Amino acid sequence: MRERAQLVICGAGIAGISAAYHLAARHRVQNIVLVEERAPLTLTSDKSTECYRNWWPGPGDAMVKFMNRSIDILEELARESANVFHMSRRGYVYATADPERIDALRRAGQEAAELGAGALRVHPGPDAYEPLTPEGFENKPVGSDLFTDPALIQKYFPYLDEKIVAVIHARRCGYFSAQTYGMYMLERARECGVRLVNARVEKIDTRGGRVRAAHLNNGAVIETEMLVNAGGPFVGEIGQMLGVALPVYSELHTKIILRDDLGVTPRDTPLLVWLDPQYIAWSEEERELFAEEPETRWLLERLPSGVHGRSEGRAGNPYFLLQWTVRHDPVSPTYPIPLDAQFPEVTLRALSTMLPGLKKYFGRLPALVMDGGYYTKTQENRPLIGPLPVEGAYIIGALSGYGMMGSSAAGDLLAAHVTGKKLPEYASAFLLSRYADPAYRELLKTWDQSGQI
Repeated sequence: MRERAQLVICGAGIAGISAAYHLAARHRVQNIVLVEERAPLTLTSDKSTECYRNWWPGPGDAMVKFMNRSIDILEELARESANVFHMSRRGYVYATADPERIDALRRAGQEAAELGAGALRVHPGPDAYEPLTPEGFENKPVGSDLFTDPALIQKYFPYLDEKIVAVIHARRCGYFSAQTYGMYMLERARECGVRLVNARVEKIDTRGGRVRAAHLNNGAVIETEMLVNAGGPFVGEIGQMLGVALPVYSELHTKIILRDDLGVTPRDTPLLVWLDPQYIAWSEEERELFAEEPETRWLLERLPSGVHGRSEGRAGNPYFLLQWTVRHDPVSPTYPIPLDAQFPEVTLRALSTMLPGLKKYFGRLPALVMDGGYYTKTQENRPLIGPLPVEGAYIIGALSGYGMMGSSAAGDLLAAHVTGKKLPEYASAFLLSRYADPAYRELLKTWDQSGQI
């Protein structure tokens, strides 16, 4: 069976859906086919922590401008939909118990302000602190608030451990229901004529150096002159079908959602992020047991910073979400994903360093759900958005762990490339061709901040 489309999008994760929405609903591109072998948003997108932030490091201001644009669009869609996806702005709180990290926190706030994330306010100091409100996103603070007085930290964040010496509360950050947001865009795209085809792209015809057709595993051939690679964890494989090697790799990320029937986690938290590496406090018996087996010895090692968690759902919901990137080893995506039975206990213990109420669950985990997905990323953890070196081929991918929060700006930028509209100033920072620039390759040698939590 042969058919024709003006444009084919490979993948209906959040990247592909955002591309479809922006092309069809905002740019009125007709006859778009969205190809996905699974249900939309069910490969990696629904494993999201469902958070957003404009708090990103340099070099340069491209990521901050990109995320500010994405949050602008999220807010537009929230207003348009009567906030059907429950967007809120509680912020992110980064905390440390190490006095030597206080200056680094201050510098991070100053850098974020210089890059466009909003002003830094230091407490105690001349500026008043506006405490978070759990619902809504309108008329909320931007920038960040740095606390260096433990008494003030306990006043505003009484659930945090008393040994914490500094926190920074990044404000244009928060939560939203990512699945609802994605489905809202998909419904809007389908109302504008986008067709969803349940199949897998197996071959792409690129005769003469340009896109000709997409061959599907159901026997269909879709003739087209434009194709978007939105393959998520399989973006590299689709690149190979186009004859384009993409500089991407994948990391496995796992999260847990526990049912907090003891009520030890507050219901109105920001996203809580622990900045200090740590050793997990195991009993002597546990240490001896872990030391016996090669696959558990890592539990005794100094583990990295970045364990984080947040309350899940709205008021009255007893669930709490925890996530931690313990290992950054590149892996080949496989499904179902491998799950480590030790992950819930070790992650809960790690976050208890910041949120001590969790200690009540040591050794007797509550009911929980564990799942995860893959962060598919570039070396410097910046996306690939724009044309590929095959005429008519484009990419929206390598969105790593910020796919949900960055998808609106990514789809907006991809649509501008496809339709020839004016590009934002950050567009060149996300082109595949950046790797051909000798100055950029030199910059990569000293790149030391990925922005990943």
